[in-house]
Amino acid sequence: MDVDDKIQQHFKESIEAKINAAETLGKPIADAAQTLITALLEGNKALSCGNGGSAGDAQHFSSEMINRFERERPGLPAIALTVDTGILTSISNDYSYDEVFAKQIRALGQQGDVLIAFTTSGMSNNIVQAIHAAHDRGLSVIACTGKDGGDVAKLLNDNDVEVRVPANRTARIQEVHLLIIHCLCDLIDNQLFGEL
Repeated sequence: MDVDDKIQQHFKESIEAKINAAETLGKPIADAAQTLITALLEGNKALSCGNGGSAGDAQHFSSEMINRFERERPGLPAIALTVDTGILTSISNDYSYDEVFAKQIRALGQQGDVLIAFTTSGMSNNIVQAIHAAHDRGLSVIACTGKDGGDVAKLLNDNDVEVRVPANRTARIQEVHLLIIHCLCDLIDNQLFGEL
């Protein structure tokens, strides 16, 4: 396969993943947006976490909330738990990398807040521990997953929402997670500030 064919294959697979996701993710995305909207209207905030590319997704979501998505509007309270290297390295060093998000949630999370956890596999132990901490603190959880949802899917309760991308390749799952983020931001903005 030559380079151009390889590039075309990536685009086609990405498009197919999005089409497949569009057929099944409408309700979970709408439910996740409503969970966030309710929390924001009640004066609560969103915390987000993930590893690697999913850490980038957590940061992307928070930046769209705090700064803006597609319109001028007041900032919305969101914290990416992936960005403070002092906190991340001290927890990793003094305790375990498995605790890097959970300890922050226990310190910063308040009842009524929402945790958005990004994980393509659903198997990251630090995400599992984050969800346990979120539940202990009275947070709802939105889990953006892929594959079979992994251990994360088994932890969710009736107040939580799983948005599981129907794909197995990490790159395709992450590409759909980005689209999910943009859907959430658009739905939040339209509900809180009116249609554009």
